[in-house]
Amino acid sequence: MDDRGEDRVDDLDDGERWSAVADGWSELWGSCAAPVWAPLLVASRIGPGSRVLDVGCGTGELVGHLVRCGAVAAGVDPAPAMVRRAREQNPAARFLEGDAEHLPFGDDAFDAVLAVNALQLAADVDDALAEVARVLAPGGRVGLAGWAEGSRNDLDVVERAVAAAWEDEMPPDGPLRAAGGLESALAGAGFDVVGAGIVDVPWTVPDDDRLVRGVLLGEDEATTAELAPTVLRAAAPFRVPGGGYRLANAFRWAVATAR
Repeated sequence: MDDRGEDRVDDLDDGERWSAVADGWSELWGSCAAPVWAPLLVASRIGPGSRVLDVGCGTGELVGHLVRCGAVAAGVDPAPAMVRRAREQNPAARFLEGDAEHLPFGDDAFDAVLAVNALQLAADVDDALAEVARVLAPGGRVGLAGWAEGSRNDLDVVERAVAAAWEDEMPPDGPLRAAGGLESALAGAGFDVVGAGIVDVPWTVPDDDRLVRGVLLGEDEATTAELAPTVLRAAAPFRVPGGGYRLANAFRWAVATAR
């Protein structure tokens, strides 16, 4: 689910509403962004022993990957149920409740800070990046990633169909989704960009049920049943032989150091 679809379903700054979909998020979306993890870790110089914070960690899939890579990883998220689920899945890592503008960690606490599909949800991007700079140790790096512009995402086709069924319009792409958007935000916050790129992030689901539940995550049963035919019609071009669906999507990423 992209950030615009999430905005339609819930107020994404409301931790309790995110908590209500924590289990579904973990099942259907938790590892969706995995293809962008590798370039982020390489450009952020993350390796064994690196102290790394994942901002907007959700149910902790990236943090789990960091731990397996030997990093000393922590995560922060505003949704209590997301944090509980993350702790259950990753007992070796530290997870705290908090938002991007008020990170519950001391100064110079991390060698790298990552935020994947999260910065666009901050109430104030500049304040969030100022907090990132505060918790970064000298020479540390920040890595950002998020959905590219809608024209690069098959998911956008399905989301537009759902919006039309609501007699609504999709909001325009936010500035962070456009080419150069992440780099501009980092530069404006006083960071020097050291790497950036775009990565294919396909979403593969095995059947109609998971497709519908993924696109309509957070909707009640009646609404999901009503909108399911709309989702399936819009996703028909993305069916694969043997059943299931593969939606081609893309994430942009950028990594920077403090000046």
